[in-house]
Amino acid sequence: MSSIISLLGLLLVINILSLQYSYAQKSKISAVFVFGDSTVDPGNNNYISTYSRGNFPPYGKDFINHEPTGRFSNGRLVTDFIAEFLGVKKNLPPYLDPRLTIQDLMTGVSFASAGAGFDPITSQLGRALTQPQQLDLFREYKRKLQAAIGKERTDDLVRNAGYIVSSGTNDFTFNYYGPVLVRRSTYPNIADYQKFQWNLIEQFMQDLLDEGAMKIGVVGIPPIGCLPAIITINSKKPISNRECIGNLNSLARDINQMLKTNLKGLQRPGTKIVYADIYNPLIDMVNHKTKYGFEEAHKGCCGTGLIEADFGCNPTSPLCDDVLKYVFWDAFHPSEKGYQIIFNSLKSLIQDNIA
Repeated sequence: MSSIISLLGLLLVINILSLQYSYAQKSKISAVFVFGDSTVDPGNNNYISTYSRGNFPPYGKDFINHEPTGRFSNGRLVTDFIAEFLGVKKNLPPYLDPRLTIQDLMTGVSFASAGAGFDPITSQLGRALTQPQQLDLFREYKRKLQAAIGKERTDDLVRNAGYIVSSGTNDFTFNYYGPVLVRRSTYPNIADYQKFQWNLIEQFMQDLLDEGAMKIGVVGIPPIGCLPAIITINSKKPISNRECIGNLNSLARDINQMLKTNLKGLQRPGTKIVYADIYNPLIDMVNHKTKYGFEEAHKGCCGTGLIEADFGCNPTSPLCDDVLKYVFWDAFHPSEKGYQIIFNSLKSLIQDNIA
């Protein structure tokens, strides 16, 4: 009797996988895969030894069941909205979550790690997964899937998936302009460090293409001079007169222009590689906050809003009265509302190039 039950269970699993795969075949996008930093990490850092975690309150206070999943926000991330928009799943899970089933894996995961950058020293500073390590996890993912559904189906799923790469901000905020002078001593000219960073981006993208990726969105750098903690660290003005740091925003624009120009050279036959602009929607929220219903654009909702993030934003931290009035959740990361506005600005790009 037990063997019959086991056989029925196996047939049920196979049937579920077949239905899941049939749905993926009919959809333009089979799955969503994400690589990058804390802006797209839904909780991978929960499972590694690191300095950057958000799996405790008040993070996630507006997520499903008020769960602090490891997302660095009060709720969902841009990639969650994208996955739902593409019809693959409501919330994109972290790959390192041991509870994930093959069915979960088949519709996509995030390999991102808070604190990561394209520069390996950046990831080492935050004890985060480097970009090559994230890619290694993707290779491991493919092996798991091949064992479950076969190589042909796995290759088809990978080929028809959408990919998002969102990294690089930490290379400048925590590395080049951070407390460690290694990169500045090697590259005293910021333009030379930008070229070095591009070489790392190019290598990562080539490797991702070699793994079968065909539709890739590469996210640019936000207006880093407007991040509340960066204002606090760099501004000489009193707290009552906070404003964005102009030269850092200029740097972000330069980096984004480099990305837009250089990504075109990575195209291969049949591929779509697009630049995703988050600079302009975020700077617009900051400069025209009332247009979006915001009241505060230079401080986060958590703590004083001036410097706190990660463990600095914790269960003992006071919160703002209404997070919907804040562009930023903590001193580095947008609120869920901010993330949703950024997603809305990317919809047409996704429809035209990724979907």
